[in-house]
Amino acid sequence: MRCQLGQEVGYSIRFEDVTSSSTKIKFLTDGLLLREALVDPLLSRYSVIMVDEAHERSLSSDVLLGVLKKIRKRRPELRIVVSSATLDAEDFLRFFSDPEIDQKEDGAANTGSIVSIEGRAFPVDIHYLSDPCEDYVERAIKTIFDIHASEPEGDILLFLTGREEIETALDMLSERMHSLPPTTDKLLSLPLYAGLTVEQQMYVFEPAPENMRKVICATNIAEASVTIDGIVYVIDSGYVKLRAYNPQTGIEILTATPVSQASATQRAGRAGRTKPGKCYRLYTESAFSNLSAATVPEIQRSNLAPTILQLKALGIDNIARFDFLTPPPAELIIRALELLYSLGALDDYAKLTKPLGTRMAELALEPMLAKCLLSAPEFGCLSEMLTIAAMTSLGGNVWFSHDEKRKEETTRRKFAVEEGDHLTLLNVYQAFVTKGRKEAKWCQQHYLNFKSMTRAVSIRNQLRRYLERMGIDVSESLSSSQQPVLKAGGLSMEERIRRCLTSGYFAHAARMAPDGSFRSVGGDVVLYAHPSSLMFNRKAGWVIFTELMETGEKIFMRDVTKIEKSWLLEYAPEYYRMR
Repeated sequence: MRCQLGQEVGYSIRFEDVTSSSTKIKFLTDGLLLREALVDPLLSRYSVIMVDEAHERSLSSDVLLGVLKKIRKRRPELRIVVSSATLDAEDFLRFFSDPEIDQKEDGAANTGSIVSIEGRAFPVDIHYLSDPCEDYVERAIKTIFDIHASEPEGDILLFLTGREEIETALDMLSERMHSLPPTTDKLLSLPLYAGLTVEQQMYVFEPAPENMRKVICATNIAEASVTIDGIVYVIDSGYVKLRAYNPQTGIEILTATPVSQASATQRAGRAGRTKPGKCYRLYTESAFSNLSAATVPEIQRSNLAPTILQLKALGIDNIARFDFLTPPPAELIIRALELLYSLGALDDYAKLTKPLGTRMAELALEPMLAKCLLSAPEFGCLSEMLTIAAMTSLGGNVWFSHDEKRKEETTRRKFAVEEGDHLTLLNVYQAFVTKGRKEAKWCQQHYLNFKSMTRAVSIRNQLRRYLERMGIDVSESLSSSQQPVLKAGGLSMEERIRRCLTSGYFAHAARMAPDGSFRSVGGDVVLYAHPSSLMFNRKAGWVIFTELMETGEKIFMRDVTKIEKSWLLEYAPEYYRMR
């Protein structure tokens, strides 16, 4: 539109709003539009709402479609555009059809219509392995060098499952690059995953320099969310990291799962955007035919506590009767209600509690973290909890990983706090605000990501504003942040913070086993402290953790803090009983 960003055209994402009163076209995430509905339940500011990539069936977009269907009853003039891969168009149309609204005019149904736009796709040759491979990262690297040696120009896109695999692949690429004959063109390898800063993500869109071939190692962010020009060769590992929630254990894990056929087709299509391309699938043709046709919608495999909290806040009390595109299993709903009840967000009648429940729904944070932040004033550690909440909401890593692992470890120790990661993150932030904010060099010396740290400062300010609007006193005394061990009520600051964390994360508790691994409270899941955690190879009795991820055969805990067993009973009597 040739206007300044934030004027007629703007955008809004979590913790960042670039719009103004003159904005006519606004790009935003499905999650944020749902949050706007808390304030404006009929979304009356909008006359057209377009939901893109609806076939990906993310949790927020599924809930948003259900909410839009409800809004349509009251606002039949609202235009809803759902864009999706062709297969599902009929399903979406059926979902929205409503005889009451649709037959008002002339007795004929007129829900809407399907408009199909043919993509300009070039043919893509698909190659399979004749035998399954043991290590797809290793095999992918070999394939990259084979393509580079024998195929004409064109960039390569490799699909892997996550940051760690991508970093491994980049290391392997740079090691083997040296063995290329000096006359060959070089490879320029770049990562693409959600935790990178915007600047880092932008590199992948730059055309490769003369006599160089770009190799982009990406997660499924490159499958549909972004399109990179110049890709001619796609290498598909056949795996994707998905959220998998187990209602028995109450634990949600990010785990590598075989892709669906729909995803594999979408990945292959990335090679035929600008000219005919090739897709190398690192699995056999029979393995492809055994893949499930489509990915299981997120709503059927996620912890639904955040969703249900949001629906309740939107005034949708009867969750069972809410119109879901695909209804979630009853067990997931029951577990979510139990958790929200034990966090104090819901009362005995499953109604939102006031003020705690409504405030938890308003914060753009995961319910457990929201509970910690809102309990912080009672523990006398609000300023500290704001910082910890900002640091754990970053999504990326505050540490740079370098080849000089040893040095990095020693620098980390400077900030380390015996009791665990959350307090260490607090130390890092306070050091940054006092010393590192003015000089980016300070961050380099301490292997800290300057961009991530600056973002943490802005997220913290944003959270502080939320609390202010809720009428919570956020005036911060500087003295307390300079001397963390002020005794209040006989408790040191670090103990108050650990107790406060327990009051929200009690459902994520684990105890150390004699062999140094951990067991979830039920005892059925074996967990390990993540190598980036301070609790890695350290002794601890009981701990709480922020999240879990599965890598290889092991399940790792991220952000781990030591706690006392008695606190679990004190702060979560509805959740835990002693046997």
